[in-house]
Amino acid sequence: SETVDAVAVDCRGQLAAATSTGGRTNKWDGRIGDTPIIGAGNYACSLAAVSGTGLGEQFNRHVVAYDVAARMKYGSGTTLQQAAHSVVWEVLQPGDGGVIAVDRDYNIVMDFNSTGMYRGAADWRGRHEVAIFK
Repeated sequence: SETVDAVAVDCRGQLAAATSTGGRTNKWDGRIGDTPIIGAGNYACSLAAVSGTGLGEQFNRHVVAYDVAARMKYGSGTTLQQAAHSVVWEVLQPGDGGVIAVDRDYNIVMDFNSTGMYRGAADWRGRHEVAIFK
């Protein structure tokens, strides 16, 4: 029941985000997590693609994926790294989860406030990274 997130940018700077989840163990009947809610669990626009994993109720409440992109749009020069970090560390509570994100300039961010987050990244510059813990 793990979440699989993916973000991508192509050679023209077009962005996409996708999220899949097995759900939460022992979830309440009728619970809707963040994965199917555009803006909560994933979001893509002309500035960034963002996908998140963690406590879905918090991602829904704070529209986490959209918030990262909105901070870039309205933050007058806010970078992807700054936007993701401020949402993960100032909006979410410790242990709530994290995000992976990419912007149209091929910058990759994988930030989380939980014990660990399975993640990987690769780019044309030669970055190849797979990790769980910080």
